[in-house]
Amino acid sequence: MMYRKIVILALALLLPLSMSAQKRKKRAVKKPVVETPQEDPRITSMREMTQQIIIIDSIVADKDQLLSQLRFSDETGRILSSSEFFGKGDSTTVFVNEMGNKAYFSQPDDSLHQQLCTSDLLGGEWSKPQLLKGISEGIAEAAYPFMLADGLTFYFAGKGEESIGGYDIFMTRYDARSNSFLKPENIGMPFNSEANDYLFAIDEYARIGYFVSDRRQPEGKACLYIFIPKASRKTYDPIVYTQAEIRNFADISSIADTWGNGEERQEALARYHAITINNMSATNASSLRENTTLASLELVINDALTYSSAKDFRSPEAAKLYQQLIEARQQLCTISDQLHKSRNFYPKATSAEKQTLDREILQAETDQMQLYSQIQALEKETRNAEIKIIK
Repeated sequence: MMYRKIVILALALLLPLSMSAQKRKKRAVKKPVVETPQEDPRITSMREMTQQIIIIDSIVADKDQLLSQLRFSDETGRILSSSEFFGKGDSTTVFVNEMGNKAYFSQPDDSLHQQLCTSDLLGGEWSKPQLLKGISEGIAEAAYPFMLADGLTFYFAGKGEESIGGYDIFMTRYDARSNSFLKPENIGMPFNSEANDYLFAIDEYARIGYFVSDRRQPEGKACLYIFIPKASRKTYDPIVYTQAEIRNFADISSIADTWGNGEERQEALARYHAITINNMSATNASSLRENTTLASLELVINDALTYSSAKDFRSPEAAKLYQQLIEARQQLCTISDQLHKSRNFYPKATSAEKQTLDREILQAETDQMQLYSQIQALEKETRNAEIKIIK
């Protein structure tokens, strides 16, 4: 009897210790480890080599409306929609050189993948499309071509083993010895992302560049980025910038972060808008000289009103400012015409003539930018003066 009591007492003392040990053991069980997805090392490396650029502006629009926002000097060539060039087609684009006698475009192959081709204007008709050699290396699909004025440096959008997501922008050069293009290279960030990035173009004469991306955009929309192209590639120094800052530059989180003190941006904006005036002067130069009132000049007053004549204004002050606006535009057209002629003559000029032209072109470009700033101010003053009366 005594022995049984001792056994029961011993079990009673050991039971809490056993339960405690079980509890401790249960608390010691490790939770399942959730593995964090590893980033593609190509993206990490590309981000570290993000190129420093100044993005002067960005425009979000329907994808089929973005071409209307492109501005090119006459010497750069033209970018057209496939439907405009061929009379039918898809949403891709066609690049036609300055002379208007050579075109680059994409066409679907037997597997319906877009491949780049070229055609020449011979006897008033475009030749049979020829595939561009060398482009297909590492590229499964290619479209949205653009050739620099040198006739050698070629940009396009491609999908394949060298892209990091959707379309990426690639660059290659034409090798005359092999009659082929060199292996295309991905131009990196911030131009490329894990979204679709395409339609890269540079106006070397106005020193303005463009590229399109649908990153962070809803279906059917895309963003046109306008930037200042640089002669040499410069990346962000990791000693000066944090990893978070470089990531923001790579992702284009804010274009304002690229502006610096803003001086280069303002000059580039003036050049961008001056191209519009230049194109207008080339199209309407004769009518501008014949019609000093510029009755066809439209000025948006508000969402519901657009004026096209001084007679439309109810405010005498606004009408007077409108006439000053017309005169400033005429003056800008005259300067732009002269600048265009000087640039065209420059390649044929002698050394002495080029020295004179250098000064004249530089002065004309300065006058052009100043006039454009004046025009912007006049437009705003005219609009505000009229709004005061019609409210």
